[in-house]
Amino acid sequence: MIKENKALGGIVLKMKSDCSRKTGFLGLVIGLSIWATQGITDPRHGIAMYGDPALPPDFVSLPYAWADAPKGGTVVTGNTGGYDSLNPFILKGTAPWQLRHLTHESLMSRSWDEPLTVYGLLAESIEVDPNRFWVEFTLRAEAQFSDNTPVTVQDVIWSYETLGTKGHPRYHGFHQKLASITATGARTVRLTFKEPSRELALIAGLRPILKKAQYEGVDFANATLDDFPVGSSPYVIDSFTPGRTVSLKRNPDYWGRDLPIRQGTQNFDEIRIEFFGDQSVLFEAFKAGDISFLREFNAERWATLYDFPAVQDGRVVQSEIPHQKPTGMTGFVMNGRHAPFDDIRVRDALLHAFNFEFINDNGTGARQNRITSYFSGSSLAKRDGAADGRVADLLSSFANDLPEGTIEGYTLPRSDGSERNRKNIRKALKLLQEAGFSVDQGVMMTPQGQPFTFEILLRKGNDRDRRITENYRKSLERLGITATVSIVDDAQYNERISKFEFDMTDYRRFASLSPGIEQALYWGSEAADQPGSRNLMGLKSPAMDAMIDTLINADTYEDYQAAARAIDRILAASRFFIPIWNFGVGRIAHDARLNYPDYTPLYGDGSQWMPAVWWYQED
Repeated sequence: MIKENKALGGIVLKMKSDCSRKTGFLGLVIGLSIWATQGITDPRHGIAMYGDPALPPDFVSLPYAWADAPKGGTVVTGNTGGYDSLNPFILKGTAPWQLRHLTHESLMSRSWDEPLTVYGLLAESIEVDPNRFWVEFTLRAEAQFSDNTPVTVQDVIWSYETLGTKGHPRYHGFHQKLASITATGARTVRLTFKEPSRELALIAGLRPILKKAQYEGVDFANATLDDFPVGSSPYVIDSFTPGRTVSLKRNPDYWGRDLPIRQGTQNFDEIRIEFFGDQSVLFEAFKAGDISFLREFNAERWATLYDFPAVQDGRVVQSEIPHQKPTGMTGFVMNGRHAPFDDIRVRDALLHAFNFEFINDNGTGARQNRITSYFSGSSLAKRDGAADGRVADLLSSFANDLPEGTIEGYTLPRSDGSERNRKNIRKALKLLQEAGFSVDQGVMMTPQGQPFTFEILLRKGNDRDRRITENYRKSLERLGITATVSIVDDAQYNERISKFEFDMTDYRRFASLSPGIEQALYWGSEAADQPGSRNLMGLKSPAMDAMIDTLINADTYEDYQAAARAIDRILAASRFFIPIWNFGVGRIAHDARLNYPDYTPLYGDGSQWMPAVWWYQED
């Protein structure tokens, strides 16, 4: 890729060597495979799940940050919908998603060029016992909140306990694995686990730290819009207009500006979040210069719609960002708590009725491939064909209870690309008949004798999925099935999703190269009936629970990788998801005055790269 980058004094050829990147990644995987024969018994600057961190104690900056990047300027980003909360750590309300990443810090921080590794942020060091029954952090003496009060061990303990019991459910799983959390010194805190775990020591360092004194006498879980939590990060909420805009200003007194892990990061003086009614309005605002950048997820739009004057005269630049992370899952999810979606034959039929090839041809000009599984595109993805080796060993004891195709191999239905999709419609009809459905005067009837109708729930502003579902509805009509599309605002959407009040809805779940304890929240049986959990499909599977347990407690990277591949197989074969296209490369159209380093991390684009390591420069 060629990018004009004037911030470095001229034209920079931004080219990535596939050979060197692949070699580096291979070395990383080999490094992860090396078992550390002894546990860490002395304080370290960072910790890896397997082996040692790549960066030495005296590292100068993260490899994908330019340490000398200039400070200044404003970057404006756009969201669709609105917000009614500025507290991203509770279940109540809808907060701008960016706040969780921009306003608060944790004891440790990830490097987005290394999976399964964390480095000190609020903590100057980390120590674990050889068996990883406990982890101990030493706070930096200079760490402080944005109101210039120190971050204390008491703040840490309160944050873990409060988030784990009153915060958003995503924090509860970790808290349930804690046996105790205690102060062991003026600046040291120890977390002891109920069972030893290589991963929990890393996860422990990634909880956001809040200020205890702010919530004395205040109900944390029901805080009002004005009671947004004080953080310790480089950015603070400066002003906001409810539902419309939030302005974050860089704190000139930020305590950690000299830390190596912060060099070349958080460079903008202001980050402003503007809200728009839908994606079309947001795009027009970008064309008019009202927002600074736009992530584009449609290759057809990228190729055809970015020819407006600002692109033609160079004021807007299109940048493509490579990455090596898994695809995750983008598409639609069926709620297995509701009949008839609890029947895998019905889910399979609805998958066959979804004419991806036709939709993709019309939506992206067939420029984007389909997601084939949750971890597809990475070393953690299921392999084609039957399971073998360690993956087969892990799944074999559950063979009688696994969905068809888990061990034998499962592939998504594929159409001939025509609108009628006759072959797959016939297959869908056969599956429904096997499940006890019948057709009466062109109407698909359930086994209970009722017309088969269901609702697809979308949030306001989701133009892409609204267009997709219109095509899908027509396909379902050929089977005699009526699908209605309900479009609601963010508040209604979040409330219904948290209570699992939907039949089918849009779905986006990111995946990383370091999956762990969060997988229990995504797919675990305990989370299936927990309000607000991310197990939207309601999956309850002893096999899945066992694979997650194996993943979390793996002693070697080989077992870790095998468990991830087994999880991927179960998810794909369970047929709860209707995947659409993947995003093999990040696409960002941006103001030409926004610049980024030549080197991009293993994970590519994301909130911890853009805007975290970008900078503003007029010339």
